[in-house]
Amino acid sequence: MCKTAFITGITGQDGSYLAELLLDKGYQVYGLIRRLSIPNLSRISSILDRVILLEGDLSDQTSLDNAIQTAAPDEIYNLAAQSFVATSFKQPIATTTITGMGAVRVFESARRICSKAKIYQASSSEMFGNVIENPQNENTKFSPRSPYACAKVYAHQTALVYNEAYGMNIYCGICFNHESPRRGLEFVTRKITDGVARIYHEEQDDLHLGNLDSIRDWGFAGDYVKAMWMMLQQNEPDVYVVATQDSHSIREFVQLSFEAVGLDWEKYVVIDEKFFRPVDVTNLCGDYSKLKNQVGWEPDTNFKQLVGMMVAADMDRIADPVAESRNGRHKTFRANQTVSK
Repeated sequence: MCKTAFITGITGQDGSYLAELLLDKGYQVYGLIRRLSIPNLSRISSILDRVILLEGDLSDQTSLDNAIQTAAPDEIYNLAAQSFVATSFKQPIATTTITGMGAVRVFESARRICSKAKIYQASSSEMFGNVIENPQNENTKFSPRSPYACAKVYAHQTALVYNEAYGMNIYCGICFNHESPRRGLEFVTRKITDGVARIYHEEQDDLHLGNLDSIRDWGFAGDYVKAMWMMLQQNEPDVYVVATQDSHSIREFVQLSFEAVGLDWEKYVVIDEKFFRPVDVTNLCGDYSKLKNQVGWEPDTNFKQLVGMMVAADMDRIADPVAESRNGRHKTFRANQTVSK
């Protein structure tokens, strides 16, 4: 008998990769979507006929109850959130309502409707904030530095309380930054690779960025959703760091992205104070040894491969087929090729 999974945030980067993974494993997949005048289903367009979408919202308990009642899931993956750190400073109440309280509403629905279901809670490396040790592990003290991070800490700690108080099965994955060609354009990594492609194809002249010195542990979202699933196959709920233990600065991400298309980044990047955060997290690097030793997970994609993958996808997306033919370039850009203009 196949398992049933319920995914909040199924239309997002992680949700789309996770849905594909679970379908490949024979799951029946339900996804929660908000009612919008024009739903954004682009990331799951190839699997729309294989998933069941239910309307609901993390800010509305009744809609969550109805959706979970309908799905009757064996596994719940809570991936939905207001997840853009910069926006959390502009919309702290909305971020707290969705990212923090929204998670607790999911726990409440599950507690009352399907208390035996295993739940994955998407925790975040942003919870570590102003880090006191490097790399960070499951025992590192939280020191959040944004409303988003505070909301994630609240959801994370509440998950642990629900496990203890109600005997629930909530597994928390503290995911460090994970990217892909499906990353939203508002995130700095995708802003960079999209900008590189547009500059190369002469659709824009420069790229405005904020602090280039922040250091992050970047992995591939497709690898990270495997970790989420593997956690829920364990017998007891626990907390796991999901990372690569290999950190790089935004400056390195920029340099590697421009190098992939044969351009000098310093000729195009403009430092713009408008994109600096009120408070920033300077250095995040995760120790995933617990996940490796207890669950058997390791990342398959390294930093250079990730950057190359994202640049290649945006190069293909931005490319003008007519111009490509006229200039004699091959339409599909290869991540490991060096090009010049």
